[in-house]
Amino acid sequence: MSFAVSDAVSRILGTALDGVSLRQSVIADNIANVDTPGYRASSVDFESSLRRAVEGGGFDAPGTGGVEIEKTATNTPVGVNGNNVDLRKETLAAVQSQFQYQIVSRAVTDRLEVLRSSIGGV
Repeated sequence: MSFAVSDAVSRILGTALDGVSLRQSVIADNIANVDTPGYRASSVDFESSLRRAVEGGGFDAPGTGGVEIEKTATNTPVGVNGNNVDLRKETLAAVQSQFQYQIVSRAVTDRLEVLRSSIGGV
């Protein structure tokens, strides 16, 4: 996600939106393959890397500040058909990521409103 304003806060919010968006896509893939023999579920982690970058001031330079959005295989136990998708876990993760996306989107909107207001916009 890129913003017209390219400061550290905008890059942090953009990176968070990218991470949550990828997570939603991975969760959707997991749910779609709940009955696929041999399918292995994946998960997405970016929060720990984002936290380290923010704490270390890594967002002062252009780009994502070294934040890694990682897609990894889950360690959920494998069933008899070789599939390890836990539908309850994935459904809860989908709801949680939807709330995360709404919160970050709202932060982006609020940030843009503050910037518009500060430059004399309506």
